[in-house]
Amino acid sequence: MVNTQLISMTGFAARRGEGAGFSWAWEMRSVNGKGLDIRLRLPDWIEGLEPAVRAAVARTAKRGNVSVTLKLVRDSGDEALRVNPRGLSSVLTALAAVRAGAEAAGMPLAETSAAEVLSIRGVIDQGGEVDDTAPLLAALSADLEQLLDDFATMRAAEGRALAGVISRQIDLIDNLTSKAKAAAEARRGEQMRMLNDNLARVMAGAVEADPDRVAQELALLVVKADVTEELDRLTAHIAAARALLTEKGAVGRKFDFLMQEFMREANTLCSKSGNADLTRIGLDLKTVIDQMREQVQNVE
Repeated sequence: MVNTQLISMTGFAARRGEGAGFSWAWEMRSVNGKGLDIRLRLPDWIEGLEPAVRAAVARTAKRGNVSVTLKLVRDSGDEALRVNPRGLSSVLTALAAVRAGAEAAGMPLAETSAAEVLSIRGVIDQGGEVDDTAPLLAALSADLEQLLDDFATMRAAEGRALAGVISRQIDLIDNLTSKAKAAAEARRGEQMRMLNDNLARVMAGAVEADPDRVAQELALLVVKADVTEELDRLTAHIAAARALLTEKGAVGRKFDFLMQEFMREANTLCSKSGNADLTRIGLDLKTVIDQMREQVQNVE
């Protein structure tokens, strides 16, 4: 049964709202990451907003690169537009420098109208700072909770889809492991025949050879080629992976480690196989494990 608690690190949510004399637009998105990296683009004049948003995001997401953007505009009503003196001064200085440079190069520019100056970003203060930001902070905080709910809902939906894919890949690994066990058992008789044939050839060409010592050396080669432990560990890893699918919370790091263990056993299986069928199964195992590892990278 696929666990619906599995969470994806990929998500997106957006909301628009209004209150306390302002309208706003939230946007929140995340991609996979090794830890939790929160990046905020918020108005810096609203006291307490940034720590509140950062804490709220940290309660919702445990891993991933999460970015939150807030665009805020004062409702105009009957109020006149407010000019930002600092922004206007910077724009006028820049315009004067451009005009002087153009004239020096023999390329006079047309006059710039007041309307054109007002349209330049930073000249008009659309945010409209206020003396008491508490009502605005309360309105934004209330809306933020719904944004986080939408964000968590999307990540959970992505997690359910991920769990389905990973579950099917675990089944493939289980099936290939069963085939590997059958192939290893089938080659056991072949190994014994090879051991006896090699022993007979060695003894026929070395009169003074110690039969017991030769037999021990050949038996050691068989032991080194035995893949029983690798197959047993693969079986244990399959059970651990299925258990993680039913475990609540952030399990991505555990999955990351488990994928390394899966690949280690598959590599060893291939190196010790000494059999075409077993080698082919080992390579198929490595392919599925690598595909599963790509999916696991998105699990929180």
